[in-house]
Amino acid sequence: MDLLTSLKISASGLAANKKRMAAISSNIANAETTRTAEGGPYRRKEVVFGSEPARETFSEILEGEIDVNAQTVQATEVISTNRPPILKYEPNHPDANEQGYVAKPNINVMEEMANMISASRSYEANINAMNTTKNMAMKALEIGRN
Repeated sequence: MDLLTSLKISASGLAANKKRMAAISSNIANAETTRTAEGGPYRRKEVVFGSEPARETFSEILEGEIDVNAQTVQATEVISTNRPPILKYEPNHPDANEQGYVAKPNINVMEEMANMISASRSYEANINAMNTTKNMAMKALEIGRN
């Protein structure tokens, strides 16, 4: 695998984790939202990941071999989960039903914080991989100068 492919793979990981952190942030921010534009409480968002071959430019293909095994990660879609809402008895709440229950999002803030830490660590790992690739390229240039 060449250095540019390595950078592409890390960059795709950064982009995917950025979307994951955005979805988690939205979940935390809306953990108490009882009314949305669609009606009903906010539904937890989750990012679905997939992989696809690392694309090579035409000039890269002409200059060397195609690495058919190199894969990049992609955030293919953001879905709303099917977790049922939690009913809480709050008869004075403006969104309470006839029995006095309010449908609240089924979001565990502690779980979301753990997911945020995981996404942050993954983001950091991709940055470290990019920095390692950059350092390898710099060392190769140093060797070439000598």
